[in-house]
Amino acid sequence: MTVWLTGLSGAGKSTIAVEVERRLVAGGRAAYVLDGDNLRHGLSADLGFSAADRDENVRRVGEVARFFADAGLVAIVALVSPYRQARDSVRRAHAAAGLGFIEVFVDTAVDECRRRDPKGLYARAASGELTGLSGVDDPYEAPVEPELHLAGGSKSVSELVGEVLDVIEHAG
Repeated sequence: MTVWLTGLSGAGKSTIAVEVERRLVAGGRAAYVLDGDNLRHGLSADLGFSAADRDENVRRVGEVARFFADAGLVAIVALVSPYRQARDSVRRAHAAAGLGFIEVFVDTAVDECRRRDPKGLYARAASGELTGLSGVDDPYEAPVEPELHLAGGSKSVSELVGEVLDVIEHAG
């Protein structure tokens, strides 16, 4: 199966994904994190941040996740993936292959993401150095019916990870 964590930059997607992977592997379940930042340095290094490039990035990551899931791993994707249609396309590809797909919306308020700002993106956007930041001056389309909706700023990482693991366990 693929567990797809979506949300704004700084929402906590990668932090949650890494801990979910750690716990799954410790429990004997094969899992691998596909992190958006890391993939932008390799698989998607040739892409920018236009809407078309963002959709292509999601498509590529979705294909890799599908391969991993087909091989029996839990693919854990941590990717802003701002456009609903691109995420839905990945979901349909998984369904067509008979693979599970769990969309997790890490719903952290933009003010909290701005406060955290682990990569300095919000500060760069505020200074005018960066444009096209999802949720600031580029759209972020929240999932309509995710399998799991996490309130990113209101619980501990351990609690959020526990919620993801519960959904994975019940999905098979």
